[in-house]
Amino acid sequence: MTSTLSNAGAIYLDTDLALSQIGDVEAMNSMLAMLQDTLEKDLPQIDDFLRAGDVSNANRLLHSLKGFVPIFSGPDLCAHVVLVEGMSKDMQSKTAAPAYLVLKPQLEQLLAEVRAHLFTVTS
Repeated sequence: MTSTLSNAGAIYLDTDLALSQIGDVEAMNSMLAMLQDTLEKDLPQIDDFLRAGDVSNANRLLHSLKGFVPIFSGPDLCAHVVLVEGMSKDMQSKTAAPAYLVLKPQLEQLLAEVRAHLFTVTS
């Protein structure tokens, strides 16, 4: 059963899960705004770092996302973030960069869903 907080058609954003972990709608929306800011800032930087072969800095940003994503998304996306972050931790740029290219559209979809949710709660 889905609550009224859940976004219809959302693939990755699970506001019911987030609310169950955070416990307060205002706090959840505040954290979603932080997630939006983080994704907007970090996704292009991760691209740049991986293109430049700077796996260490890409890992730093992926590690941050690894902490955020389980609050707002189900196990499939979480596992994918953990996998790519682990590759970058081991400095495997030859595997981390292609793996991130598969993960990136999922994170972009999460960002779009976060934006849509925040738009509905602020409109």
